[in-house]
Amino acid sequence: MADEIVLLSTWPSMFGMRVGVALAEKGLKYEYREEDLRNKSPLLLNTNPVHKKIPVLIHNGKPISESMIIVEYIDGVWNHKSPLLPTDPYQRAQARFWADYVDKKLYDIGKKIIWSTKGEEHETGKKEFIECLKHLERELGDKPYFGGENFGFVDVSLVTFSCWFHTFESYGNFSIQTECPKLIAWTKRCLEKESVSSSLADPHKIHDFASGVRKRLGIE
Repeated sequence: MADEIVLLSTWPSMFGMRVGVALAEKGLKYEYREEDLRNKSPLLLNTNPVHKKIPVLIHNGKPISESMIIVEYIDGVWNHKSPLLPTDPYQRAQARFWADYVDKKLYDIGKKIIWSTKGEEHETGKKEFIECLKHLERELGDKPYFGGENFGFVDVSLVTFSCWFHTFESYGNFSIQTECPKLIAWTKRCLEKESVSSSLADPHKIHDFASGVRKRLGIE
């Protein structure tokens, strides 16, 4: 009997895209259900009653929440192909550390650039965002991917932010190519993978989406 896999998400979400990349890496077919976050479905509310957020993966009727927990679940269940987490305990811990860094630092700081109306907060966010990217670029070093020769856990956590880079640059008035050229080279390398290019949203559509939200919030 085939696995029944359903992904609840919304198309601009870099967190939902992570799950899409992981599923594609494993060659898994699944049903995608677009959520309206202003009118959340009963299925989303029932499968994630604590946070009521996307993404949610439903595997044979069992829900899993939080994007990187879902990615780790996918890697554990379908471990026959394209391993994402290293087998070495230390390397695995390091991968979890950097994925957590992306979630706790890059995402929160990035919000200041796009959604902030205060000049000082916006400028601080811009500087902190670039510094975060530089930390990640140093961790990447000269490796093809964060885990070494193979695309892995940290790559999944960060690469989905790349389709938002154009929006961050536009509202932050900076160039990631100028600030972190190795990171942009890594992004292009990741986009050569079908699992990534087929799962990420179009950067210009992301910018249009962000512009619409800003107008609705009275920011522009």
